[in-house]
Amino acid sequence: MADLLIQYLPLAIFIGIAAVIGLALLVAALVLAPSAPDAEKNSTYECGFDPFDDARMHFDVRFYLVSILFIIFDLEVAFLFPWAVTLKQTGMFGFVSMMIFLGVLTIGFIYEWRKGALEWD
Repeated sequence: MADLLIQYLPLAIFIGIAAVIGLALLVAALVLAPSAPDAEKNSTYECGFDPFDDARMHFDVRFYLVSILFIIFDLEVAFLFPWAVTLKQTGMFGFVSMMIFLGVLTIGFIYEWRKGALEWD
């Protein structure tokens, strides 16, 4: 059992050194950093101007729609990378499957575009 623990000694030393350096940097920042914030530093930052309404105001549904559409298309495009890497192994079946997938994706994108989901009017 002692031999097994000796093998992990360099890892324990590394973790110990990393913890000491991390704590030393945190303490140094607390000791050396100026801690006299002025009114400008404590002011609310809201896109460059002061907030003028309640933070719990309603958002337009278009924000949610665009974010959901982005996530859907972003995730579907992420499927292209593993497919491109394994294209030689998957052969013609993999190629046809991906073309069907991209066709459905394109039809969905055209549908969204025609419905005006991407417009900000």
